[in-house]
Amino acid sequence: MDHSKYDMITVLGATATGKTSLATNVAAKLNAEVISADSRQVYRGMDIGTGKDLEDFTVNGQPVPYHLIDILDAGEQYNVFEYQKDFQKVYEDIQKRNVFPVLCGGSGMYIEAVLKGYKLAQVPVNEPLRDELSNMTLEQLIYRLNELKRVHNNSDIQNKKRAIRAIEIEEYMVDHPELDLSFPEINSLVVGIDFTREERRARITQRLHQRLEEGMVEEVQGLLDNGVTPEGLIYYGLEYKFITEYITGKITKERMVEGLNVAIHQFAKRQMTWYRKMEKNGFQIHWINGELSLEDKTAKVLQMLK
Repeated sequence: MDHSKYDMITVLGATATGKTSLATNVAAKLNAEVISADSRQVYRGMDIGTGKDLEDFTVNGQPVPYHLIDILDAGEQYNVFEYQKDFQKVYEDIQKRNVFPVLCGGSGMYIEAVLKGYKLAQVPVNEPLRDELSNMTLEQLIYRLNELKRVHNNSDIQNKKRAIRAIEIEEYMVDHPELDLSFPEINSLVVGIDFTREERRARITQRLHQRLEEGMVEEVQGLLDNGVTPEGLIYYGLEYKFITEYITGKITKERMVEGLNVAIHQFAKRQMTWYRKMEKNGFQIHWINGELSLEDKTAKVLQMLK
């Protein structure tokens, strides 16, 4: 199938919105492969607590290949710089094989890092330069950026703030030619799954109880038994923090369930805030009503791709 002008589809949304099943169903129709953008699903043995939903990677009896899930041992630490590096390797491998990628995740920071089109090198803030540029119009900034002679993402020139940061990075590169900031410029169709706040809250609570029934506490106990320290698990936050505190006797089971429920709602709210910020920064997110059937949602995404 000719994938029109897009190099990739990105499926994003808050926790418990059904991103994985939409991404895998779209991928199955396109013979595509899924790349996860989730800061905690990279860990082996952290399955129920991170909502991996690995059963969703079988569609109509056929496995959908996936990447960047289960690549590290629980207890290790990971960050967005490493994610960019790992993503780039996977993306280039998929492209070489002429396969289409579907990025799926809830970590806004990881998704944005991939869609921005440049490596998040630790380019420091240049205050004098920012002061000088802040008085220029967007047109003048774009002109200045073009003088620096590097191809740029349209999202870099959507507003002054982004253009100033892009110039700051370019100027830094002129002085530090040894840094390799090359990163694939990806033109992705970005699709978000949208629920009303009430629906989202109901889904989160329902899913939390379902995961507790599926053995989420036992999963955490197993990680502790395998030598991951309580501090190491608490570092991952949310499920791992509250359940570890319950297992080690710091809080009661009721407190754990209650506290966790509240924390996941707050987390979902932060995810939505991040996506709104991406929209303000010039990323176009096509929101799809989460209440639609999986077939309808899949059809809608494939329609947009054409």
